[in-house]
Amino acid sequence: MTNSERLPGPRLGIVLPTRGVVLAGGESPDAGHIVEMARLAEDAGVDSVWVGDSLVAKPRLEPLAALAAVAVATSRVRIGTSVLLAALRHPVLLAQTAATVDQLSKGRLTLAIGVGGAFTESQQNEWATAGVDRRTRAGRMEEMIEIMRGLWSGAPVTFHGKHFDLEDVTLGYRPWQRPGVPILLATHSGEGRSRQYARAAKLADGIISITDDPDEFASVRRRVAEEAISIGRSPEDLSSAYYMTVNLDPDADRGHEEGVRWVTDYYGLNFWGDRWGPYGDPDGVIDRIRKFVAAGADEVIVRFASYDQPRQLELFAERVLPAFR
Repeated sequence: MTNSERLPGPRLGIVLPTRGVVLAGGESPDAGHIVEMARLAEDAGVDSVWVGDSLVAKPRLEPLAALAAVAVATSRVRIGTSVLLAALRHPVLLAQTAATVDQLSKGRLTLAIGVGGAFTESQQNEWATAGVDRRTRAGRMEEMIEIMRGLWSGAPVTFHGKHFDLEDVTLGYRPWQRPGVPILLATHSGEGRSRQYARAAKLADGIISITDDPDEFASVRRRVAEEAISIGRSPEDLSSAYYMTVNLDPDADRGHEEGVRWVTDYYGLNFWGDRWGPYGDPDGVIDRIRKFVAAGADEVIVRFASYDQPRQLELFAERVLPAFR
């Protein structure tokens, strides 16, 4: 959807449960559930659908393969990764796959990319399984973005970096979107984050954040804008998205109970505790979305912490979307 076609209010997206179907189905997940939910989201007027990423730490359907299926089953809704662990992959293969999905979707793909964590044993094993030294993941990602943008331009790419060496490489075709697939970088608040701000300002088309509160989100946007100005880029060229995890239930206690249980199953622990949410009352979800929009979010992406994803989407369409249309 182009800016001229946008409905009034912020863009609102949902996360498709590519991990949820694996948790529910084990070795035989119902992958068609992802496609059906994307169709329902498009019919409901949701602006975008997104999928997460993990190789072995949090098993799920492969994100770009899933989005290829969604692309051919929908016609309007934008599709994206939130977020893709790009450094697990080779840049030429990723550029080729992303260009293919963008062609299949007729220009609806966004790649939100993150460095990824290496804090737990399962995360560390994920990088080792992919044959990637986890200490190099940030540098690999930075080089990958430069390489992919070059390949998407259609010109031959020669690149000699610390992590990748390419000589006169072309894909032979380009993404539907020009100059290429938009890239958002995961950018958060906190000590020692200055490299994230500079990286986003230099390499990205915008940011995606799970920063705790609206003031911190506004601070992240401000820091990225300052870095952009310092290198001669206009902050207006950088979009911003906020990623939130909610459970919709008129019974607040029941919503909170399910939300905590779902997050615990998803991560293996109640990762971040009460910083997820809100759980329960849809009015609380509306209020939180409004606060982040006021803090500068162009798009809010909602993940449902629930075992009944279609019901969550139904409640989202009935109780949340109308507040922004």
